Amino acid sequence: MKKIRLCRLFQASVSSLPVLALAAMGLAISVAPALSAQSASGAAAASPPGGPYRILSVQNLGGQGGWDYLAANASTRDLYVARSGPSGEIHVYNLDTLQPITNIPTGSVHGAAIDDATHHGFATGSHIIMFDSLTHRIIKTIAIGGRPDGYLDDPITHHVYIFSHAEPNVTVLDAETGDNLGVVNLGGEPEQSQLDGQGHLYLDVENKDRIAVVDTRTLQLIGSYDVSSVGGGCSGLAMDADHGVLFAACNDKHNMVILRASDGHILTTLPIGEGCDGALFNPATQEVYSTQADGTLTIIKENLTPGAPLSASEFTVEQTLKTQPGARTITFDPNTGRIFTATADFAPAPAGQPVHGHYRIPVPGTFRLLVIGR
Repeated sequence: MKKIRLCRLFQASVSSLPVLALAAMGLAISVAPALSAQSASGAAAASPPGGPYRILSVQNLGGQGGWDYLAANASTRDLYVARSGPSGEIHVYNLDTLQPITNIPTGSVHGAAIDDATHHGFATGSHIIMFDSLTHRIIKTIAIGGRPDGYLDDPITHHVYIFSHAEPNVTVLDAETGDNLGVVNLGGEPEQSQLDGQGHLYLDVENKDRIAVVDTRTLQLIGSYDVSSVGGGCSGLAMDADHGVLFAACNDKHNMVILRASDGHILTTLPIGEGCDGALFNPATQEVYSTQADGTLTIIKENLTPGAPLSASEFTVEQTLKTQPGARTITFDPNTGRIFTATADFAPAPAGQPVHGHYRIPVPGTFRLLVIGR
């Protein structure tokens, strides 16, 4: 079992643990002292240009249970948060004010993909819940098999990719109708994925220490990039599609493996924190962000020379920002340049367990969003 799968168990609700396990847990972890001056409520303030990244605000959202993926929709100004809670729901917030809009009752849920052109959303869980992204009303339930977890919308073809750790590993849905267009099996467990806009889907296969390449036209596996010599347990994947660079955030060696998308040639590796569960690329600033459960956000700067071959010297760790323990998933608003991650207070881990490992239970009422920017 990879470390990131242990971190994913932050999502468990208190009711899901045996009584003896709960009895062994007492006070929650306190917020890091460096963050104690941050506001515990209110939306993010205006972000000045330049300078280092910092936590702009901390918004307490409360509720019970844990969480998984976050998804910002820049066009509708919605923020989708997958919550476990008593029954499992997608909580929808205003992206600018962080005020609640509604909850979508989904049952077991990991996150939601939104296709703007069709105004349809797809929540992943034991089944796929298709909903209207404008009214947030459920349209239908789609059974696809496997254990649906991650997701990705293709805004060009209006196909929605659903990823599962059990076969079928990739299921492709029509965003307009919800019809199943086909499946791809990868021989391993996919985590995050990226599209290059030229007919290729890249996925980090967490338990096989490789990047899979899928032809989106034929739905065939056409490539596999082995990264086991430098990293493993990769659970975050970002991409600079314009320059053909992949950034695989790997947990076994706590590093970012940077490689060419065209052939998998490894350019370099850079250190990140422990327990990553998401990475993204900001084309406006040429930066990669990865959030880790150890309470860090790593910012990697890309400084490419026009016309020159890609080289290791063009990538550097620009900043490591202290966030809060457990803040491992990430989303991004391209309109404002703000980064969102989430965490909560946790009951103490049993003796011998890492502070960001499994058996961690969110304390009810402490779930919060961190808004990060400059």
